[in-house]
Amino acid sequence: MQNANDATTTFPEGFLWGGATAANQYEGGWDEGGKGPSVTDMITGGSVSEPRRITSTVRDDIWYPSHEAVDFYHHWREDIELFAEMGFKCYRMSVQWARIFPHGDDAAPSREGLDFYRGVFELCRERGIEPMVTISHYELPYALARRGGWANRDLVDLFVRYCKTLFTEYRGLVRYWLTFNEINCALVEGAFGNVMSLGILPDGDDVPLAVGEPVAWDVPQRRYEALHNQFVASAKAVTLAHEIDPANKVGCMVASAATYPYSCDPDDVLEAQAANRRANWYCCDVQVRGSYPAWAPAFWRGEGVWLDVSDEDAATLAAGKVDFISFSYYSSAAASARDLEPATGNLFGGVNNPHLQKSAWGWAVDPKGLRWFLNEAYDRYQVPLMIVENGLGAADVVEDDGSIHDDYRIDYLRSHLEQLRMAIADGVDVMGYTWWGCVDIVSNSSGEMRKRYGFVYVDKQDGGAGTLERSRKDSFAYYAKVIASNGAVL
Repeated sequence: MQNANDATTTFPEGFLWGGATAANQYEGGWDEGGKGPSVTDMITGGSVSEPRRITSTVRDDIWYPSHEAVDFYHHWREDIELFAEMGFKCYRMSVQWARIFPHGDDAAPSREGLDFYRGVFELCRERGIEPMVTISHYELPYALARRGGWANRDLVDLFVRYCKTLFTEYRGLVRYWLTFNEINCALVEGAFGNVMSLGILPDGDDVPLAVGEPVAWDVPQRRYEALHNQFVASAKAVTLAHEIDPANKVGCMVASAATYPYSCDPDDVLEAQAANRRANWYCCDVQVRGSYPAWAPAFWRGEGVWLDVSDEDAATLAAGKVDFISFSYYSSAAASARDLEPATGNLFGGVNNPHLQKSAWGWAVDPKGLRWFLNEAYDRYQVPLMIVENGLGAADVVEDDGSIHDDYRIDYLRSHLEQLRMAIADGVDVMGYTWWGCVDIVSNSSGEMRKRYGFVYVDKQDGGAGTLERSRKDSFAYYAKVIASNGAVL
């Protein structure tokens, strides 16, 4: 058995190296090609100090970042060639429901929308890049949100029809699918879990969407019922994907939230256990094991909700178990029974960990937390895992000669890949790794452009100005070397 600290440990043959984006932060073309508006298209830009807002109509005096984003809609050939130049084996992307069915319930799909994504997938395959497609990534058609979002049970059948269209249209082109992005974010109280994850809209117009702050219109019973509807829809989609093409592999996707006890005080240990159950295991238990965990009723009581799961739904969940777990990993937190300094940059709360440094946006940088989560998740579920989001948001500086020296991003990437390599040596089955925002995209949490993640710089600024010209950062060349060596050179 290889030593977990042995730097000669290699990554598996066929490891899926690549990058990841989301259509609502990257694609643009929000009203082109017959596309209808999505929930994200109604959300304004913002900043760390000024939260994003959702409006009931599109206004001319406000910047809506998703409307153009960084315009993959018109630059997709150029961007895929850049991915190929880096040596990507996999590109994790999302499709927009409203580009396929503009209102979510249209009688027939949009041929123009289907053809757009077909061109993307075909070029990826020509360049040796495996597409991995997220079916729903925070972009529910706005017309369906106006009908109650996922709190409306009708969305289950509409989602399954949407999935059937995708699985049939792209049979053989796409073999890896993710049903819902960060599905566990529905458990986040307040505006984020309701609007972004579940498409449940607030009353009124121009409503702030401050992350992590409670809102009066958050009804936990409705939120948990809506999440249950997503579980049922996902399970039906998994079963359908396997029926249409047995080669399909379907995964769940969660936002990992590694939470440590703040101390060895038993109360802190129990707080950490509860935090990890809520953030990491509740949704994975349903989607991987096919049923709610034994502690779910006690958990519901603590939330003031109750779910009456029908026999039919229970059978659906059991039959539609996913093939693998994919997840995002950015940060970690600690848990304490005491009232301590709250963690920043963590959707699921917790307290500040004094042993960790923070990014410019206040997110704790914790590469070892990635290894911790990989081992915990694999021990619990024994299915393949894949990191489909990991990255560092930073304010890059363009030098006079156009170069961008982002050693901080390289250091972040290297330190996390070292821990990933150790997890593989520990015995964890890891399918691949896709860096989040391989091209600069709009920040989901703050709606900014200045918070950059990419290996590729895009000339697009807060407020919408910019030429959209693409240029390579130093991290571009570094990641290309990592991929070419299959992780031997870090």
